[in-house]
Order: sequence, then C-alpha cells, then structure tokens
Amino acid sequence: MAIDINNVLKTFGITDVNQGVSTGNDWFDTNGTITSSSSPIDEKEIAKVKNATMEDYEMVVKKAQEAFKEWRLVPAPERGEIVRLIGLELRKYKEELGALVTYEMGKIFQEGMGEVQEMIDICDFAVGQARLINGVSLQSERREHRLFEQYQPLGIVGIVTSFNFPVAVWAWNSALAAIAGDVVIWKPSSKTPLTALATQKIIGKVLKDNNVPEGVFNLIVAKSSVMGDNFLEDKRIPLMSVTGSSAVGKRVGSIVGKRLGKTILELGGNNAVIITPNADIKMAIASTVFGTVGTAGQRCTSTRRIIIHESIYDQVKDSMVNAYKSVANKIGNPLSENSLVGPLIDVHSVNNFRNSVAKVQEEGGKILFGGEIMEGKGFESGNYVMPCIAEAENHYEIVQEETFAPIVYLIKYSGEVENAIELNNNVPQGLSSCIFTLNMREAEKFVSAVGSDCGIANVNVGTSGAEIGGAFGGEKDTGGGRESGSDSWKIYMRRQTSTSNYGAELPLAQGVKFDF
Repeated sequence: MAIDINNVLKTFGITDVNQGVSTGNDWFDTNGTITSSSSPIDEKEIAKVKNATMEDYEMVVKKAQEAFKEWRLVPAPERGEIVRLIGLELRKYKEELGALVTYEMGKIFQEGMGEVQEMIDICDFAVGQARLINGVSLQSERREHRLFEQYQPLGIVGIVTSFNFPVAVWAWNSALAAIAGDVVIWKPSSKTPLTALATQKIIGKVLKDNNVPEGVFNLIVAKSSVMGDNFLEDKRIPLMSVTGSSAVGKRVGSIVGKRLGKTILELGGNNAVIITPNADIKMAIASTVFGTVGTAGQRCTSTRRIIIHESIYDQVKDSMVNAYKSVANKIGNPLSENSLVGPLIDVHSVNNFRNSVAKVQEEGGKILFGGEIMEGKGFESGNYVMPCIAEAENHYEIVQEETFAPIVYLIKYSGEVENAIELNNNVPQGLSSCIFTLNMREAEKFVSAVGSDCGIANVNVGTSGAEIGGAFGGEKDTGGGRESGSDSWKIYMRRQTSTSNYGAELPLAQGVKFDF
C-alpha cells in the first residue's frame, strides 16, 4: 500500500483543528486548551485537538448515565450485534487506521495494521461472548428453593489508554463493556489523540445507523487538570481501566480504592526470556529479537531480560549481536516497508534510553551492541535509537526497573532451571515471561506453581505478541488486572447471588429456627 497521510487524515475528517469531545455520533465544540499532535517520525505537526473543559466532562458523564439506563435493557445479543458491525467497519479502514497509528505513534506499518486487527479480533470475540454471559445454577440446602448466580451490567467504565497501543486497548475494554451492558468514557493519551478521533469516527456511522443512544461510546480529549484525579474520584464511574506505568497505577489504585471502586490496572513489565541448554536456539533468537526491538521496545510485553545458561551463553550472545547487526540496517521511517524499527515516541523516551545505557555501565554492565542516538538523513527528529544489548546482573538497579525503549540485558545463569526461574521472578514486575526448551520437565516446571510468577508464562513462544483469546495482564507491580479474552468480561459486570423460594414453606438456612 502506498501511504498518503494527507489522504488518511481526509478519510477520517481530521482537519487542522478538531473537536475533542464526542458522545458517540455527536461531536461538541469546546473552549479548552489546544493539544498539538506531532509525528515522532519527523516531528512535524499532524493536527490540533481542542481539549475538553470541566463543563464538557460533566455533560459527558451525565449523558453516559442516561445512556446506561437504556443500554442495559437491550438484550446482550443485540448489543453484540452492534459490536459485530463495529468490527466490520474497522475491517474497511484497517489500512488507513493502521497507517495513522504508525504516523502518530511510530510503530512500523505492519504493527499498526496488527493493532487494528486486534480491535477486529476482540470485536469477534465479544460477539460470541454476548450469548455466553452465563451464570451458575447451584443446589440449595432448602426444599423448593433455587440458588443461582448471575451477572448484571455495571455502569460507566472509564478507560485511560497509553500511547503505545493507542486504539487496541480501548477496543479490549469497550467491546466487552458494551456487550456487558455498560457504557464507556475514553480518555486517550495526549500523545496520540488523533488515532482516538479516527476510531470514534469509524464507529460513529454504526452507532447512527443502528440508533445506539448517545452516551454509550464516549470520547474525551482532556488535560489532566480537567480529567485527572477527579475522573478517578468520580463515584459515578464504578470501574476504571488504566494503562500506564507502575507509578501511575499505584496512584490510580490508591485514589479509586478510597471510594472502593474497581480497577483494571495494566502497568509496567520487566519481561524475561529463559534460554536453557535444551532450547532450539534458532527459534529462541528469532522470537527474542522481535520481543526486544518490536515497537522500538515500547510494548508492555517487550523483552527486557534474556536469562541464558552459561553453557550456551556465548553462542546466544553472538547470535543476538549478529541479528542486531541485520536489524541496524532496517531502522527508519516506519511507513516504509523496509523498516523493522521506527522511532521512540518523543525526546523524553530517548533521554530515558540514553540514561539507562549510561546507568547499566555505571553499575558494572557492558554494552555489546548499540545504545547510540541515530543521526543523519532520515533521523532528524532525534527520536531514533540503535537498539542496545548489554551484559548485566539481575540485581542491578537499572535492571530492576522498566526502561520503555529497546534495551535488553543478557544475564547468565548456571545449574538447573530453578535458578533461571528465580532470576525471572526476582523483579518487582510480573507481566510476561517465557522459556525456550525442548525438555518437558523444564517446560512444565516453568508453568507450574513453582514456576514463573507472571500473568503470562509461555513455552517456546516469546514474551511479546499475545493473542486476544487469553486474559491479558500481570501480577505484582504490573497491577493484577485482566483484559481481553477468557473470562475477563466478568469484571465489567456486577455479580449477583439470588435465592428463589417457589414453595409454601419458609425454612431458614443452616436449619435456624425462629418461631414467633
């Protein structure tokens, strides 16, 4: 596909200055400040967005409350039909929206389209789930009584997304929330507001054609001064789904927890690949290179550590360096089909990368490859870096942290696989992990109760690139939230236990007698 960004912007009706508040199909002019969105590719301004005011926020919340009263009464399969149609509409604009994700965020075009495919996939998943919002029939201890559990719509779901997956995470949440009978208020990253506007405009046609009430799918582009702690404190919003750093998540959890609200927290990862002597090393290298440099290391599931047995350490190290030499020739404009690695999102991320490269050396680590800021033709934005491989120890302070950039630490282990698992687990975060081995005992130990303590534990599959069918999320400082597949839909609903007495007697539970 020959990509013309101006045509892409025109397709979505994105102009020089755009409205930043929508309740579905309706858009509202606001008097808030202006946010300018620039591409990390070349730092050129793409377009501006008008931010919401506090009055706009109140209007949207009230509209969402009204819509919820109506939407919760729509049968779940009918709600699923709306999500199905949204998935079809996304299919029509897969390349255009993928290109805009690439241009505004910086991931390569293949990954941009992959992100839109995630949106399509979760819509397909949610359509089926709409007919399987099932409860449980239980056995009552009392005669002529029925005991059962069921799930009811919850209310408004607040969604705060990050720049690295600017639209897919919205889809994970909103597709399931919608079939659950909830309504959503989406606050996108201020670094990627245009992809949010485009998504809202794509779904707007479906909402209009099917008379979906205004207020079911809401979008608010706003500064944190307008939509920050007050959003988290708002008791009208029973569930907050937030993607961000561990520090952000701890603040969110504290604020929402004070009002006993519910949270889905998708936070930082410090994901490790274990390569044992029994591994298919060629497979391990191919998978791990994507995990380390894909999305320029800006995935929550990006590989941060490679834990290698000492007997194969030099072989793996040399293979990684050679692979990076090939990747080095494919760093550039992510809209080009020749590029495998695009830019970091902004200069702040570049500085974090630079500081991590310096810090690991200060702590005693050794740079094996990369670590430089790219210069010259095509790299004028200052956002391109050479992916870095460093030898390190797991206990280094910098290794214990997550650097949201393409730097990976090689860590040597000796002895049995238990020693590698201990290293894998010995970080604050617990999102994704994997082991490469052809030994069944090693593989099964890794996914056992004494294995990886992460929310995702793979065997002969890398840390990055999860399917939507499984629940996505992690433990410890990763937040404990679960989104996407499996039974993640349950958190978007209110669980209810019911007892129905269809007899003529009124026996009490536990055989209690209370005669008067």
